[in-house]
Amino acid sequence: MKMIGKSVPKLDALPIATGKPVYTEDLITKDALVVKILRSPHAFARITAIDTANAAKLPGVECILTYKDVPTTRFTLAGQSYPEPSPYDRRILDPVVRYVGDEVAIIAAIDEKTALKAMKLIKVSYEILEPVLDFETATGHQSIVHPEDDLHCNFPIGLDKEKNITCTHHVEFGDIEGELAKCDVVVEETYYTQAQAHAMMETYRSFSYLDHMGRLVVISSTQIPFHVRRQLARALQIPASRIRVIKPRIGGGFGGKQTGAVEMFSSIVTLKTGKPAVIVYDRTETFSCTTSRHAMRLKVRLGADKKGFIRVIDIHGLSDTGAYGEHAPTTFSLVGLKTLPLYNKTTAVRFTGHVVYTNKMPGGALRGYGATQGIFAVESAVNLAAHKLNLDPAEFRLKNLTKEGETSLFNQGKILASSALHRCIETGRKMIGWEEKYPAQQISSNKVRAVGMSVTMQGSGIAGIDTASAEIRLNDDGNYTLLIGSTDMGTGSDTILAQMAAEVLNTPLDTIIVHAADTDISPYDPGSYASSTTYVTGMAVVRAAEDLKNKLLEQAAVFLDADREQVQFDGEVFATLDGEKTVLLAKLAQSLVMGSGRQLAGQATYGSPVSPPPFIAGFAEIELDQETGKVELIDYVAVVDCGTVINPNLARIQVEGGIVQGIGMALYEDVRYSAKGRMETSNFMQYKIPCRKDIGRVRVAFEESYEPTGPFGAKSVGEVVINTPQPAIAHAVYNAVGVRITSLPITSEKILTAMQAIKR
Repeated sequence: MKMIGKSVPKLDALPIATGKPVYTEDLITKDALVVKILRSPHAFARITAIDTANAAKLPGVECILTYKDVPTTRFTLAGQSYPEPSPYDRRILDPVVRYVGDEVAIIAAIDEKTALKAMKLIKVSYEILEPVLDFETATGHQSIVHPEDDLHCNFPIGLDKEKNITCTHHVEFGDIEGELAKCDVVVEETYYTQAQAHAMMETYRSFSYLDHMGRLVVISSTQIPFHVRRQLARALQIPASRIRVIKPRIGGGFGGKQTGAVEMFSSIVTLKTGKPAVIVYDRTETFSCTTSRHAMRLKVRLGADKKGFIRVIDIHGLSDTGAYGEHAPTTFSLVGLKTLPLYNKTTAVRFTGHVVYTNKMPGGALRGYGATQGIFAVESAVNLAAHKLNLDPAEFRLKNLTKEGETSLFNQGKILASSALHRCIETGRKMIGWEEKYPAQQISSNKVRAVGMSVTMQGSGIAGIDTASAEIRLNDDGNYTLLIGSTDMGTGSDTILAQMAAEVLNTPLDTIIVHAADTDISPYDPGSYASSTTYVTGMAVVRAAEDLKNKLLEQAAVFLDADREQVQFDGEVFATLDGEKTVLLAKLAQSLVMGSGRQLAGQATYGSPVSPPPFIAGFAEIELDQETGKVELIDYVAVVDCGTVINPNLARIQVEGGIVQGIGMALYEDVRYSAKGRMETSNFMQYKIPCRKDIGRVRVAFEESYEPTGPFGAKSVGEVVINTPQPAIAHAVYNAVGVRITSLPITSEKILTAMQAIKR
């Protein structure tokens, strides 16, 4: 293949590196009103009075909106295909505020200084209510976070708002208690994963205006332009046909921009005033007034027999969705969906539990999307069971993991079509030096080095739900325009999709013009999430390119007065098999758009009935100071099966970035709140993410499989990369000093306290 498997540079690398104006804020007009939000200082309160008179009189103030001035229809900001499973529990503005930072009023003025001055003049009286701040006591709490009667779900998700239960999940195969009783070793542990911030470089921002036809145009840094259009139509109570959403370049999202955040505020100001409006969140608002990863408690029971086969995995979960239910049911479901199919020697598996409302910033989508939390718990339990059985954890996994061509109890007969996970483990343990280093080595009087491991899976798109379309046109000069609705978040997905089209059409990459993510022009795409772009949108692109290629051959046959089967195409020239008749692509293209000809375009829509999992085997080597509990990550090895690697350099960068985020979650990151529900980690001074010096060496290798349902055999790689560092590092800590840290992040204080407890 000429383009697949080649590390071609990103199409937009040079413009971004040289600071070309390609982001949302670069496109704002000078006359745009500046929008600011007055926010609640209380975790839970009811607005009893709000006085905006003095603020409205301030020169330069164009618009002040309260809950009395906006539509009251409830909606969800979750970027998911309709019908969204997340509850419709939000309003643009609500008389009840449910977390510190919840929106109270919208202010629009001619500049930021005036807007902020007006904000200080607004007087609000509150009836303060008792907040629900501990998700472990939310169920049955005397305060009900959502007492309203118009909260809506599109289908039953187990909502019980009177008990603060957002949704309920239960899946079970086999007799859990009966099979556990047969096991020779049963381990049981409770694991806690914290809320994690996205910490993307570009904060949330949106710019809106009315075009010459009076339609609302919204330019937004979003992963989900088509879903944003639907959210706005419902929230603003206007037809979706009156809304256009445009996505320029994005400075990172990591799932945060799979949830709507700011678009409705600039949009409603534009609708009220008829003027352009812009809202840009500062870093504090991005940290404390959007979404984070769902914090969870996961109780795991795992049973194995003396032969070393895992027979039972039982997970009971509790998830904190915060004040609103964006992504609550789907994130929680992936705790079981992306862990239980890993091991297929089981005779009973179960995942059950609840997601609950609290008076904290909402949880939402974040890379890994529930699998991250589940993998930490299950893989930690697997490492514990291996220790109890006196087995090497790598060998234990090789014995129990589902192989290509097999199924699992959880998957109920569905065959795993592609997997190189066993090869990933073999390669990874060689790279890390597992045989020589496991479990630990004392290197000085107070320092010990140790290794740990974990495996993970994820998915590739959402099976049977998300569907992407693509169109590729032949232009009059013989070049092509690829129209897609997916969102390149800096990952290089536009480049990868162009590589696929170029491969099919046997053409250089620079002949492909990529136009992405404009709801008026682009074909429908659910957006960039659920690890779907390469797999789902990629298949749509491949089929669209094949469609165009077939049409080109048919037209070339007419031009050459030959049978279709007698015409071949090398990317530049159409020729009969005997070589006697030829026509250049450029000549054919020109003739097709002139006179009685027609411009050719290939179209395709693709949605997959399956979600083939990518896999990673992750290995960590740490150095631990036994006097202080300080952990230093020396080496991290990730061996990845993402099917065929379309662009090795871009894939490697994805893996390295995800590993660093996983390291951050394992060792540093923690969204913390005060006793009154105010976020204490609302800036980079308080919220620690790893810098280059913190992560030691990160090494990446690929073990390719071939996924028959994917484009050129490819699967996803975007999300799976974040899942292994947490359990692998926790495992290494145990191997170093014999203490199991079951709550993230793994801090020096936790290690030292646990070590001292052992000595007592």
